[in-house]
Amino acid sequence: MKLNWGMIGGGEGSQIGPAHRLGAQADGNFNLAAAALDADPAKGRAYAQSLGVAADRAYGDWREMLAGETAREDRIDLVTVATPNATHYEITKAFLEAGFHVLCEKPMTMTVEQGEDIVRTARAAGKICAVNYCYSAYPMVRQMRAMVRAGEIGKVRLVVTNFSHGHHGDATDADNPRVRWRYDPAMAGVSGQFADCGIHALHMASFIVGDEVEKVSADFASTIASRVLEDDAMVNFRMAGGTVGRLWTSSVAIGRQHGFDIQIFGETGGMRWASEQPNQVYYTPVGGRTQIMEKGESGLCSDAARLSRVAIAHPEGFPLAVANIYVDLAAAIRGGSSDGLPLAEDGLRSMAAVYASVASAKADGAWTDARPPMFR
Repeated sequence: MKLNWGMIGGGEGSQIGPAHRLGAQADGNFNLAAAALDADPAKGRAYAQSLGVAADRAYGDWREMLAGETAREDRIDLVTVATPNATHYEITKAFLEAGFHVLCEKPMTMTVEQGEDIVRTARAAGKICAVNYCYSAYPMVRQMRAMVRAGEIGKVRLVVTNFSHGHHGDATDADNPRVRWRYDPAMAGVSGQFADCGIHALHMASFIVGDEVEKVSADFASTIASRVLEDDAMVNFRMAGGTVGRLWTSSVAIGRQHGFDIQIFGETGGMRWASEQPNQVYYTPVGGRTQIMEKGESGLCSDAARLSRVAIAHPEGFPLAVANIYVDLAAAIRGGSSDGLPLAEDGLRSMAAVYASVASAKADGAWTDARPPMFR
């Protein structure tokens, strides 16, 4: 039987909304039963009904939705929070406290203290709070993680990753409202590009290696003078188990499109994956030839096979990576394992790394503890 699902934000014209709606419903696990999709209540109600949501569950705002769904016997099982960043904490906390499972867009919160509160709230409520680090749900990323866990490249020595694009590199477009807010502390918080894109790369490093970032040394730059927050960052990091990390993230790298890739180097081999070619992992055993591992081929780990939907040589893109998050959420809600799901603890660690990197950059790259206080 399908689970009831609700969505807050992600309305008509949203960048991320369609990916969630496609992803949540791709495998028949969820039914879009309730929604509050727009800051304009009338527009939100109308758009929700156009998507098939019943009129009495097409809400004007999230508070109305919380009250309405809490009172229903057929209430939603999961709510997705895809609103502007500064609202994530309040909405996520309210729905967790009311007994709903939550999938929150990143960043989960605007501060470390808020992140710790969400972790405690989710634990106290006994509910899942997941964060949409959806790149970790690509089948071949799961393959890399399984290979590291199995010791196929030995102890991991080094991670090199980047998330760099050039779509904000035109200084004449710097005042475009769709661009400007990302570099405005009142809207984006303490960090621009690193909090927007860099934390995806940082989470991916921890996810594949199976270790947590312990300290960071950062250099931030605002290459367009009108920007208060950084549009380019280099962050060196060290993990608790000794792995060395190098991360570059930029929004002014003109010529790069999506630009998210990761390389893992171990004692006995290395691997590389790129989001623009997500069906392949390049694997090189020490002293051997480079092999191209393909999504859908035989011999992959069970997780990679489970999360692949179409035959070898056919691409599976971003919406189906989001769909894989919902596949794992449905399994966890039904009582299965949450292994592989990015949870509130991951969202908290990302926010702690953002604040530590900001502090490090202000201190000319001084090494700074990146662990949340509650995990030290």
